[in-house]
Amino acid sequence: MPPTLASLVQHSALKLTVRAGADRLDTPVRWAHASELADPVPYMDGGELLLVTATNLDAENAESMRRYVRRLAGAGVAGVGFAVGVNYEDIPAALVDAAEEEGLPLLEVPRRTPFLAISKAVSAAIAADQYRAVTAGFEAQRELTKAALAGDGPADLLARLAAHIDGWAALYDTSGAVLAAAPDWAARRAARLTPDVERLRDRPAPASVVVGDSEDRVELQSLGTGRRARGALAVGTGAALGTAERYAVHSAVALLTLTTARSRSLQGAEQRLGAAVLRMLLAGQPDHARAVAGDLYGGLLDAPFRLLIAEAAAPAGFDLLTETMEAAAARSGEVLLMVPEGERVVVLAADGGTAVAACAAYAEAQDDRAPREGGTEDSDVVVGLSAPCGPIAVSAAYKQAEQALSVARRRGRALVEHEELAAGSVLPLLADDAVRAFADGMLRALYEHDAKGRGDLVASLRAWLSRHGQWDAAAADLGVHRHTLRYRMRRVEEILGRSLDDPDVRMELWLALKATEAAAPAEA
Repeated sequence: MPPTLASLVQHSALKLTVRAGADRLDTPVRWAHASELADPVPYMDGGELLLVTATNLDAENAESMRRYVRRLAGAGVAGVGFAVGVNYEDIPAALVDAAEEEGLPLLEVPRRTPFLAISKAVSAAIAADQYRAVTAGFEAQRELTKAALAGDGPADLLARLAAHIDGWAALYDTSGAVLAAAPDWAARRAARLTPDVERLRDRPAPASVVVGDSEDRVELQSLGTGRRARGALAVGTGAALGTAERYAVHSAVALLTLTTARSRSLQGAEQRLGAAVLRMLLAGQPDHARAVAGDLYGGLLDAPFRLLIAEAAAPAGFDLLTETMEAAAARSGEVLLMVPEGERVVVLAADGGTAVAACAAYAEAQDDRAPREGGTEDSDVVVGLSAPCGPIAVSAAYKQAEQALSVARRRGRALVEHEELAAGSVLPLLADDAVRAFADGMLRALYEHDAKGRGDLVASLRAWLSRHGQWDAAAADLGVHRHTLRYRMRRVEEILGRSLDDPDVRMELWLALKATEAAAPAEA
């Protein structure tokens, strides 16, 4: 604590006596300053103990003293020290009454106490307070560093910080979610500040902001040194932070920033290891992949997982999606295998886990925020999600995710699961322009033949294929003799130059017919 008027009064060597304002002696003293000016206010900063002998004051004039004291009080002067036995043997009653009326502390300074002694006492007390603050700050730094090096996570560091500031502390991830808080009750209070943390995240680090009021003052500090903040620290106190508390908070910010940077470096190493594991899985070497994965990714490979492929037009989209998934996984203790691939990222995540759920929620929010028509914005992400799989089926899961990604891109959706495609019909996929062009090119000659009135070859082909090549059943559907149908199918082969005995040809013709039917309503 800085020196107060009370501590100066209690200083045995100064022999000061309180003549007015006895109820305000707890006022802090920032400095002691002697001035004989009739109006020293222009040279005051506030918080000073003003020392006077009243050389240039009309100290016995009541109105003059009221104006003088009122000016001092308005300027924030802590108190007045009046030296007796110099110009006045006693403090004039006009000054005492004015100080009492204004509530400004007035101290009597005996002749044997020089002003310099008071100034030295104030200076020594301020220096001692600063030394205590620095010492407490270094002690806090040692304790916080020890907690950070223990490797038990941020909980212990936050607990020690909260004790040093006599308040509470909380740590947020990049999404604004509370990772840890101390004491435990502070988690609910911290959660209400998520919108403030999100706004702070958009500012270049380091950045800070103060929210709340004097009884619940909260200071938010961003963590990180790059373009984007990597988290935030909140400290809540009942008053503004003092010097010692400020040291502790700055130490915590530095340690958490270093921990975050170290975590990012570690993530880079884990990412390289994850890329090697993924390559082995895609190459059909699950045993080797499991051996390389070790304890880091081994647990992920022991249970069903999903493979997702995400692509974005700009890095910002990746950042938000991956940070959302990482934060969800961290809160639930899940493991993520995340590998960048140029303009997209491949992720292995536990089936039914919080990371996959967070990805789906992110995609849903993106669709709700800006419905798209067959395209994406720079900040948008498009995701394809495979069906649940195990280590031996990663190659197939990769293809599933790519197929789902292609459909999501074409349909203008943020996320498509492969199970949606597998559970539905293939017919919606035939609406693609390329498929329609293929169908038109394959069947055009038959349509042109029918248009000239030479036979209903397209309808005959459709009936024959729908009956799996059964002549009698197809002829009955058409109401013609089976020999007529056989003749028509030979004409189809002649016109197309393709054999209907080839199953691939039959499949292509059937899909072409279906694609033509799908396009018909739009063309009508």
